Amino acid sequence: MPVCPEFELGLGVPRETLRLVQRDGAVRLVARKSGTDHTDGMTALAAKRSAELADADLCGFIFKKDSPSCGLMRVRMYDAHGMPSKSGKGLFAVAMAAACPQLPMEEEGRLHDPRLRENFFERLLAWRRLRARFAGRFTVGDLVAFHSREKLLLMAHSPKLYQELGRMVAHAKGRPRAELAADYRRQFMEALATLATTRRHVNVLQHMAGYVSKELDSASRAELAGAIADFRAGLVPLIVPLTLMRHHVRRFAVDYLAQQTYLDPHPKELMLRNHV
Repeated sequence: MPVCPEFELGLGVPRETLRLVQRDGAVRLVARKSGTDHTDGMTALAAKRSAELADADLCGFIFKKDSPSCGLMRVRMYDAHGMPSKSGKGLFAVAMAAACPQLPMEEEGRLHDPRLRENFFERLLAWRRLRARFAGRFTVGDLVAFHSREKLLLMAHSPKLYQELGRMVAHAKGRPRAELAADYRRQFMEALATLATTRRHVNVLQHMAGYVSKELDSASRAELAGAIADFRAGLVPLIVPLTLMRHHVRRFAVDYLAQQTYLDPHPKELMLRNHV
């Protein structure tokens, strides 16, 4: 769903350059040459548009880098003396973040970073899974099964929040379902917002290796350990030890691991783990 708040405000294409200006402690959206103040119009449009988008069945949102309306972070802000600093946020981006606090959001410029790109798609697809899980009636058993499948993915991002989610699931019986779903969804997305690190990926890979190592001969164990070590040293991307791990999971029919989202958190065609 393409969105351009400035165009929707009636500013046309091409249009006069806008910028964020601090005046009397407030942030204003001002046309650079004419000095026309578009703050009130943009604020009203952003509130209306973000409310519409909150109900639009979105799984994620990509903002325009450096835009005074759509920049998610580090937008140029001018003080009363005309001096800029990278301290602003676009007015529409602020409204969207308030209307959809858990929706995965990212700036298009930051998606050139392999780790940030992979994290955005992980969150986007996780949001879709959560929405599907909680769309209708569910039992505590349904939530336990869901949480079990997401275990290793959560551990790669935040072991602490994984444990907290586990306690939430363990004490889920008797809680109102809507409240439980909202709390679980919020904390789940908070966990994935923490970037997975090489160290935590290695911990997860070694945890998985424990399920297959007893089935492997010494040469295969050494090969798997070597692939994990090479990843830890930065010699190969994550996809290398994961591909080998998937092979052994299929070979020995390790059902617990085969069900883990961590092995396939996004479509392979995106090749996101080829670069992290």
